Amino acid sequence: MAKRKTKAASKAKSKSATKPLAAFAGPLVLLGAGKMGQAMLDGWLKRGLGAKKVIALDPNPSKEIKATAKRGVKINPKAGPKASADAQAIVISVKPQMAPDAVPPLGLHVGKNTLVVSIMAGRTISFLEKALPPGTAIVRAMPNTPAAVGRGISVAVANSRVTTKQRKLATDLLSAIGKVEWVNDEGLIDAVTATSGSGPAYVFLLVEAMAKAGAAAGLPADLAYRLARETVAGAGELLHQSPLDAATLRQNVTSPGGTTAAALNVLMAPGAFDRLLTEAIAAATKRSKELAG
Repeated sequence: MAKRKTKAASKAKSKSATKPLAAFAGPLVLLGAGKMGQAMLDGWLKRGLGAKKVIALDPNPSKEIKATAKRGVKINPKAGPKASADAQAIVISVKPQMAPDAVPPLGLHVGKNTLVVSIMAGRTISFLEKALPPGTAIVRAMPNTPAAVGRGISVAVANSRVTTKQRKLATDLLSAIGKVEWVNDEGLIDAVTATSGSGPAYVFLLVEAMAKAGAAAGLPADLAYRLARETVAGAGELLHQSPLDAATLRQNVTSPGGTTAAALNVLMAPGAFDRLLTEAIAAATKRSKELAG
C-alpha cells in the first residue's frame, strides 16, 4: 500500500511540475491583451491556469482574446464587487505611454498579498510604486518578441516587498513565454533592453545583410534570402539544443584556411563586428535610460 501511495505522490508531483500554475488560486488580472499579453495568456492556460481565474482588461480586445471568453476568461467585466476583488497577481502589458492613465485604476484589485508584474518598457519600479497603493509587491520584467513562439527570455527585478513565494510565482508566470533570469539592480534593465529586448532586431538585420551580400556575390535575390533566413534560424536552433557555447560552435565550423575562416577574418578584424555591436548596444542602453527618465 505504501508503494502505491509513493507512486501516486510521484505521479502527482510530476504532473504539478509540468503544470506549474495548476494550483494558482487567482484571480489573475491581465492589463493589456495585445500580442505579448496574448502570448502570456496562451502560455498560462497551457501551464494549467484555469481560464475562469483570469480577468483580461483591454479597451480593444482582439479576436483571439475574445475567443478565450468561451473558455471562461472574463474580458472587461462590468464594475462590481467581484470585478474589483483582490487579485493574487496582476500582469501589466500595456504600452508605456498608456501607463499614467491605465495603471492607477488597478489599485482596485491590489490587496496586501497581490503581486504586480510589469513588462512595460521604460516604466520603473518607482513609477509603479507611486501609481499603485503603498506597499505593493512589484516585479519589473523585460521580455523579448520570441515570446510569441514560447522562446523568449525575460529578465526580472523585484522591489523589497516581493516575498520568496511571490518571486517563484513571477518566475512561473514569465516562464510561460520562455526562460527567466533575475537581477538585483534595476539599473541593469536598460542594458537588458538593449541586449535581449532589442536583440531580435539585430538578428533580423543580420539575415537582411547576409541576403544582400549573397545577392551581391551572384545568387538570385530570392534564393539568397532563403539561404540567409534558414541559416540563421538553423544556427539558432543548434545553439539552443547544443550543450556547447557559441565560441566553440563557431570554432567547430571554421576550418583553418577555409572559406569560413576567410569570412571571419573580415568580421573579427579590430573595429569590425564587435565594435559595431558594442556601439549599437551602448546607444540602445542610453536611449532606454532617456525613455525611463
